[in-house]
Amino acid sequence: MAAYRSGQALKDERNDAVRDYSKRRGVAHEEVMAPENAAPWLKDREKLWNHAEQLEKREDAQLAREVNLALPHELKPEERLKLIREFVQKEFVDRGMVADVAIHEPVTEKGDDPRNHHAHVLLTMRKATSEGLAAKKSREWNSSELLSGWRKSWAEIQNAYLERAGHRSRVDHRSLRVQRDEAARNGDRRLMALLDREPEIHVGVRARAASRRGYKPASKQRVVGVRQQPAREQKLPVRAPGFVTRPGWVFGLPNQQSKQTGPQRAGRAINYPAIDRGSRVDWLTNLMLGNNERAKERIERIDRQTARFRRRLDYWERGFSWRVEGAIKGKKFRYHRAMTASQERARKQHAEKRKKQIREIIAQLENVLVGLRGGREGVLTRRKALYRWQDRLAVAVDRALGGRQSDGRTRE
Repeated sequence: MAAYRSGQALKDERNDAVRDYSKRRGVAHEEVMAPENAAPWLKDREKLWNHAEQLEKREDAQLAREVNLALPHELKPEERLKLIREFVQKEFVDRGMVADVAIHEPVTEKGDDPRNHHAHVLLTMRKATSEGLAAKKSREWNSSELLSGWRKSWAEIQNAYLERAGHRSRVDHRSLRVQRDEAARNGDRRLMALLDREPEIHVGVRARAASRRGYKPASKQRVVGVRQQPAREQKLPVRAPGFVTRPGWVFGLPNQQSKQTGPQRAGRAINYPAIDRGSRVDWLTNLMLGNNERAKERIERIDRQTARFRRRLDYWERGFSWRVEGAIKGKKFRYHRAMTASQERARKQHAEKRKKQIREIIAQLENVLVGLRGGREGVLTRRKALYRWQDRLAVAVDRALGGRQSDGRTRE
């Protein structure tokens, strides 16, 4: 792992093999940081991890602790390097650990996200001394309280660098639920809306490569939790033929061995197809789509609330205008205004009624003239005269009843 993270060729003395990752792209910086009183050769990556393996006796022993850190893409490369050095020195090296740091940058040719700047930090499980790593592991580094403190310190130092560089972006190490609850207590509805989403997941290199190949993981129902003690061999004493033993004993010849197994615990069946979320790429896509749907519903809810608020404001405005107008113009001004409007409507209706009656009289006179003259050409001349008299009469009626002009009717 150290060779892969640092992009170097390192020799594995235990397996007598060389792990060569010198052609790996994307390694922006790598270094080994150690305490001041540590042996100088501990800063040699190959000697450091071979020494860590030599101290372990168990095959399943934990050789190192890895911490993955996402770096702010807003910062410059030299600012990111200074940031990671300060954090590693303060939280890891000053406690006695040896830190193997590798900063990775995105490779655009591989389709990486250009914002995916991150660092891998391999930490020793033992304190560094002047002779090498200590013989005993430091168990106090495994506490969950220390991990929470590291997360908080990493967020604070990032925010300090972002503020110093003049960026508005900030980092919060807490979960979305905790941040949303704090925003609710503070009454910040805008921040509550921004935090109302499901946390997304990380899609690693293997998951992306499997997705590009078109691989679809298949799940099936499995039985888990079945445990059975491994078979153990037991040498039985030599017994004479016909010798009666206690229940569970067996007869045999010298050096005869019997295999006994421990009790078997029943397992439980899990229907993985019912809870399977597909590949990590599909899982992330569904999370993002779900967040988009939640955002859409939230926007629609805000639009409905805004519409209700506008209607309420209009109601309040009309009520306020009603009170102010009544206080300024007196109590009876609305009665006089209503009576004036009613009289105006009555005059208009009467004028329209008289116009309709005049048009009916003129239409009857036209029919009479057509019948008396017996010709169309003579009638047209008189019809124009009648139309002129009709317009004059309509204007007179308007002036007499409503003070209005004629309807502006035109003739051919």
